Amino acid sequence: MPNFTIPASKSISNRLLILQYLYPSLKINNLSTAQDTVVLQDALHQIDSKNGPISINIGHAGTSMRFLTALLSILEGHTFILDGSARMRQRPVKILVDALQKLGADISYLQNEAYPPLKITGKRLAGNEVTISQNVSSQYISALLLIASKLPNGLNLRLKGIQVSKPYVLMTLDILNSLGIPTEQTGDTIKVYPIKDIKEQSVNIEGDWSSASYFFGALAVLRKQPVTLMPFDKNSIQGDRKVADYFQSLGITTDFDKGQKIIIKPDKTFTKPEFLSFDLLGTPDLAQTLAVTCLSLGIKCRLTGLQTLHIKETDRLLALKTEMQKLGASVVITNDSLEIVSPEITQTNVNIDTYEDHRMAMSFAILQKKYPGLVINQPEVVKKSFPGFWEIFKQV
Repeated sequence: MPNFTIPASKSISNRLLILQYLYPSLKINNLSTAQDTVVLQDALHQIDSKNGPISINIGHAGTSMRFLTALLSILEGHTFILDGSARMRQRPVKILVDALQKLGADISYLQNEAYPPLKITGKRLAGNEVTISQNVSSQYISALLLIASKLPNGLNLRLKGIQVSKPYVLMTLDILNSLGIPTEQTGDTIKVYPIKDIKEQSVNIEGDWSSASYFFGALAVLRKQPVTLMPFDKNSIQGDRKVADYFQSLGITTDFDKGQKIIIKPDKTFTKPEFLSFDLLGTPDLAQTLAVTCLSLGIKCRLTGLQTLHIKETDRLLALKTEMQKLGASVVITNDSLEIVSPEITQTNVNIDTYEDHRMAMSFAILQKKYPGLVINQPEVVKKSFPGFWEIFKQV
């Protein structure tokens, strides 16, 4: 049985890196090798290594932009210029900046209002109450939660609107609680208490469920022998663990084995449905995997809860529609949904553009298993989250 090691969770790694900077007694094992995590590590190393204004460029790393905006704002005595790629300058940070300014942060926009680059002068944030919209990006909320225990008076964070990507906020709270940082949640209010230090401890990071999803997709298309993936916890704090539930509808079962292994295998009694519907409000990073898998199998599908995909590495809804239509499919998108109306593929010798988006490349690799003539442009973009993807995926 093929056995594949999936990179450590990028989401958990990046949260722990911020907390490790704030609490150096924390030790991290199995840190992600994703480019986003490496960029964040490099940025954290720069903070204390220079005098005067410190310029940090995080490239395409959106998580780093949000988390660092919050972290740098509390580092007293330092001034920072925080910038990114051309695409990053199109991704808004106003909701987060407004919240930090309400707490007392000194942050200004250097070019366009609401967008990077930012000038941040670290200071003591005396405020401890703020309200933030939760219907745009969960990373704004997580960024505030990660620094909350280092604010003099902690933080009372009130959330308004419909919450998107809720599992990522729960992940942040789970990590805080596991490290001994006290939190409380009542309705739409989260309270984080101030704490100077945490006990010395070591954390092991499990594999990334988002990265594992492409192997689920490949097996759903190929329907061959079972595959073992590791390391994964049965009680994972990652929202994208729901990929195992979603792929039951696509004929893939998941068994948890000893030693942090999962065995995924095709269900021999599977009958292909004509239509599937998935609400991905809490798991939008699985949209491309599910869409391309359904297309590969000739299944009509409707994916909803995707309003956050417009401000990712690219406008993922538009990118999916554009590339699927190259293949002959009929696709309809709205502000928060994608529907494959006709999954018929009439063109297979097609070049798929990836728009500097790692998930576009890895999701269409699933279709490439069925149509080897498919060419994926800029395949190297996978290094953002899964540097060794192509070497491992070709073995499936």
